[in-house]
Amino acid sequence: MSAQSQIKRITAADIAARKGKEPIVALTAYDAPTARILDRHCDLLLVGDSVGMVVHGLPSTVGVTLDMMIMHAKAVMRGAERALVVVDLPFGSYEESPQAAFRAAARVLSETGAPAVKLESGRYAGETIRFLVERGVPVMGHVGLRPQAVNVAGGFRAKGRTPEERAEILAEAKIADAAGAFAIVVEGVAEDLAREITAAVRAPTIGIGASSDCDGQVLVTQDMLGLFEWTPKFVKRYGDIASAIDSAAAHYAGEVRARTFPELAQVYRFDAKAPQGPKPAKKRA
Repeated sequence: MSAQSQIKRITAADIAARKGKEPIVALTAYDAPTARILDRHCDLLLVGDSVGMVVHGLPSTVGVTLDMMIMHAKAVMRGAERALVVVDLPFGSYEESPQAAFRAAARVLSETGAPAVKLESGRYAGETIRFLVERGVPVMGHVGLRPQAVNVAGGFRAKGRTPEERAEILAEAKIADAAGAFAIVVEGVAEDLAREITAAVRAPTIGIGASSDCDGQVLVTQDMLGLFEWTPKFVKRYGDIASAIDSAAAHYAGEVRARTFPELAQVYRFDAKAPQGPKPAKKRA
């Protein structure tokens, strides 16, 4: 058995068991090469519907389709061997009914091999989460700032500003927890509310713009690497990939225009006297 085949993938049950223990490390991934790099560092890779904005240049996540999510999830599963891969169910694929959600989730699991899905968890989501979990689909919840609800919310804004808003988000988290979510993303909420949610639910919480007291953290990888000029307040840049790409592209463009690329090392040269093509097959005796 090869070393590669001996790698054991982290499961949803493993993540659920991390409540109050070693923090869960999560990042987004949308392609195989990035997933392969992140896999050794992360417990969980989220194929987020943020792919619509980060990769496809959409103004929000609302335009992301189930086919898009499946395509990117397939790529991530080819690159990741160890981390649990969780795939967002996009807007319109699960809100209608638990049955519609199951059909969407079943497609994701069967076509990509990814073992879990995530859905944004308003009060309506409790029945759906329970329906999916009872039918063998591990579900991650998502409360607080819910990007798919941007048109109702009037934009991307932090939550928990009023007692009523705080109470609603806490209730949504408790509903997702009671329905069987193995973990809950808590996005863009007041720090003390994130701590309150973490203490109130059995499932581990994974913060993004929340609190270091959450059971784990997730960021959009391209934000963390500095690909974009603007990033949300809650993002800490751990790299400057935009400058690196810009510098490399400028260097390349300069060499092309100066005709210094390709160099000898990048071109093919064959000895005209050397035999060309495949060798003739030997005849049987």
